[in-house]
Amino acid sequence: MTKYLPLILKNALRNRRRSALTIISIAFSLCLLGLLMALYHAFYFSEPTSDQALRVVTRNRVSLTNPMPLSYQQKIRQTPGVRDVMIMQWYGGAYKDARDPGNMFARFAVEPDKMATVYPDWKLPEDQRQAFARDRTGCVVGRKLANRHNFRIGDRIPLEGDIFPGKIELTVRGIYDSNTDNENMFLQWDYLKEMMSNRRMDMTSMFVLRVERVEDVTGVSKSVDEMFRNAPFQTKTESEQAFAISFLAFLGNVKLFLFSICGAVTFTILLVSGNTMAMSARERVREVGILKTLGYTPGSIQAIILAEAVCIAMAGGVLGLAMAQGLTSFVRSAPSMLADLSRFTIPAPVAVLCLLLAALIGVVSCWIPSWTAARRPIVEALRFND
Repeated sequence: MTKYLPLILKNALRNRRRSALTIISIAFSLCLLGLLMALYHAFYFSEPTSDQALRVVTRNRVSLTNPMPLSYQQKIRQTPGVRDVMIMQWYGGAYKDARDPGNMFARFAVEPDKMATVYPDWKLPEDQRQAFARDRTGCVVGRKLANRHNFRIGDRIPLEGDIFPGKIELTVRGIYDSNTDNENMFLQWDYLKEMMSNRRMDMTSMFVLRVERVEDVTGVSKSVDEMFRNAPFQTKTESEQAFAISFLAFLGNVKLFLFSICGAVTFTILLVSGNTMAMSARERVREVGILKTLGYTPGSIQAIILAEAVCIAMAGGVLGLAMAQGLTSFVRSAPSMLADLSRFTIPAPVAVLCLLLAALIGVVSCWIPSWTAARRPIVEALRFND
């Protein structure tokens, strides 16, 4: 096939405008397809970091909005394999205009003295850690969140409560750095507890556990849930990564949504590519007859036409992946709502799969036109006039 390469490349570019438009169409389609496949990979196949793999989250079995007694903390702490347990309560609230998506970020109440043990991957200077622990109205924010809202140490941040009614004003005492999720705000659990009603004062939405070894995650999860199986407030314990993925359920069936769009995009690419290849093959019927008179076999003629289609489709695939990779930086800088996309990129398996799909689209879209053209009788081909 290499000896036919000059002929293949020349024929692929014989109608440069049409080839360029086809490549651009395929590129935009595969750009969208690559982003969707990368999102699916990030949601369901990304590997947790070494510290993430050691964290487990316990919440109410019914729903995250249903609280659990604080007394569970000490019982969980005594479970074999658990290094430490930290209270984490979703605060909610609104910052400035709640209708602006840019003002939406996670706000949790935590125990400052346990953050270093449970989240050692969050890099926070010791003086800022101590300042946060001493200030009852202090808070800690992630670097990405601080950069987006221009938060500085000592700034005061007003919040309007919703789950816990009332206005509060927090002082930024620390800015932490993390490679995974640095868009959160953390305030003191004791401060939030003062604003709770007597009914909620001894309750929390979840506990974050730090286990000794990765091998202990499954055993600890089963032990904790078994401990409270017959309690009034049953629990569901899962890895931090599984807990994060559970938030996607608020959007519905995300897997079906992504698969549906990918299928629609692939079908659209097939239609665009198939129409172009059919036109190209129809224009060259007489040339096919001449090639046959020169000794080219139907198989070699079909292979040449298929190779032209694959070249065009692969060019569109490479361009589309380059565009998708460029867009990942925009996704990484955007606010993360339901999932951590701070490391979002086009992974190698997704890139390879997209290129293979581009090649397959080239073959499928051109198979019937090339087969029809290659097997047309010489006399009929030479007489063809369209």
